Amino acid sequence: MIVVGGMIGLGKTSYATMLGEYFHTDVFYESVEGNKILPLFYTSSEEEIQKKRYPFLLQLWFLDTRFRSIKQAFANQNNVLDRSIYEDWYFARKNMELGRISELEMEIYEKLLHNMMEELKGMPKKSPDLMIYLKGSFETVMNRIKLRGRDFELDSSLIDYYRFLWEGYDDWVQNYYTASDILIIDTDHTDIVNREEDRLRVIQDVEWKLKQQRSEQ
Repeated sequence: MIVVGGMIGLGKTSYATMLGEYFHTDVFYESVEGNKILPLFYTSSEEEIQKKRYPFLLQLWFLDTRFRSIKQAFANQNNVLDRSIYEDWYFARKNMELGRISELEMEIYEKLLHNMMEELKGMPKKSPDLMIYLKGSFETVMNRIKLRGRDFELDSSLIDYYRFLWEGYDDWVQNYYTASDILIIDTDHTDIVNREEDRLRVIQDVEWKLKQQRSEQ
C-alpha cells in the first residue's frame, strides 16, 4: 500500500497515476470531481465561511470519501492512494488554527476519525507501507497551482492560506507522521510529467524503499 502525499498542487495525482501504471494496480484518487463543497470553500467570503461552516463540511466530505477508498484499497495487497487520511487531519488542524473550524468541530472530527481507524483493525492492512511525500518551495507550489488551472484555486486572496499550510507541512510529515516509512521527493528538481529520466529515478527509488522494507521484515 503506497500513499502519495504533499502540499496542494505538487502533483500527487500524476505520481499516483504513474505508480499505478508501473505496478499494475488500482489507484484511489482524491474526491475532487463532484465535490460540491470544495469550490464554496475556496470562493466564499470569511463571513460566509463562518456562517456556512464550509471548512468543517469539507473535512467531513474528505474523511468520508477517503475512508471508503481505504476500505476498498486495504482489502487487496497492492494499491496506491492519492493523499492519506492522516493528511486530512493536518488540514483540519490547520483550519482550526485559523479559526475556520471550531474546537468543538475539531473534537467531533477527531472522534469520528478515531472510530474509523478502529474499524481498520479488522482489515488485512491497518496502515500504508510507504508514504511518498512531495515537497517543494512555495514558489513551486504556486506555479503548479496556476498550471493546473482550477479557477476556484486561483484567487489571489488564497495565497496567505496556501503559505500557512505550506509552512507547517514538512515539519508535520518529518516529525509527527508515524504511520509508515517516508520517501521524500524534491519537486523543485523533479518533473515526472515532462522528463523520462525523472520518472525512472522516482520508480527506482520507490522500488528500493519497498525492497529495503521487505529485507527488514
